[in-house]
Amino acid sequence: MPVDFTVAIPTYNGESRLPRILERLRSQIDVEHITWEVIVVDNNSQDATKTIVLDIQSNWSAPCPLKYYLETEQGTAFARTRAIQEATSELVGLLDDDNLPSLDWVAVAYAFGKAHEGAGAYASQIHGEFDVEPPANFERIAPFLGITERGSQAHLYEPDKLKLPPGAGLVVRKQAWCNAVPKRPLLKGRIGKSLVGGEDLEPLLYLHKAGWEIWYNPAMETYHQIPAWRLEKDYLTNLSFGVGLNSCCLRMINTPFWQKPNVLAKTFLGSVRRVLIHFIKYQQVLMTSSKEKGLVYDLVAACELAFSWGYLLSPFYFIKASVARKISTLSLNKLSV
Repeated sequence: MPVDFTVAIPTYNGESRLPRILERLRSQIDVEHITWEVIVVDNNSQDATKTIVLDIQSNWSAPCPLKYYLETEQGTAFARTRAIQEATSELVGLLDDDNLPSLDWVAVAYAFGKAHEGAGAYASQIHGEFDVEPPANFERIAPFLGITERGSQAHLYEPDKLKLPPGAGLVVRKQAWCNAVPKRPLLKGRIGKSLVGGEDLEPLLYLHKAGWEIWYNPAMETYHQIPAWRLEKDYLTNLSFGVGLNSCCLRMINTPFWQKPNVLAKTFLGSVRRVLIHFIKYQQVLMTSSKEKGLVYDLVAACELAFSWGYLLSPFYFIKASVARKISTLSLNKLSV
């Protein structure tokens, strides 16, 4: 029987998070007219993820099948690619294991895809659910944590300005992805202690290059579970630095070859200016929390400065990542001969 819609959940060490999202999927409403499936892609977890999924699978009572796959190549980019390869439907919804969908998410996601055939991908509205209160002015850096609240009207994103959605809550057309997105990504995703992201946006830029539309659909709502440790200084500043560091890689995807040296130079010089202005503006609250001076450390300003430092170094990261991908591709080609 043909499958209308696939929900794919890439996960790494998700034993504590998967039961909740799988229960939310089992409870979906208004799906009686949809044939759908759920796929969990275990990205080489070191915990009991596999055991948890297989145990839930053995007691799975939903009308949609629950499937488990193991992807040993580390990185969210590879896990998502594997999920799309394994999906048996044309529309594939990607959910992170800490993003809980609304109870009608599958129904409204499927309906939007049927109504917008030019959409190569379309994204959810993502709300943050916090264990602790976020810092003041958090909305300035909320997108770094994938929070996406862009109003109540559906609209197109602007890929040429790098205005694109995160990968959580994203629905893609399988054939569009397979035709447009390279098998070896430039950005692999956050691995180990590295918080260099960008793997969410890279495939969307390839879809845009191939002529597909990228949409925001606020009717698809998910809720990002954000524990206290993700609002701590070290994590947030490292995350912000990583977001800046991948910027040049993303800009280069749709930049003509002859323009790339110019973009590299402009990115570096513009970033020097941005870092200096930001540091001068916030130097007191960044360097002191002295109550005698009436100043409190500004975490959001520190994150913005970390982003600017990452952006400054992003041309060099682009060169490093490009060389690494060429070496990886050559190695794989040799093995296949």
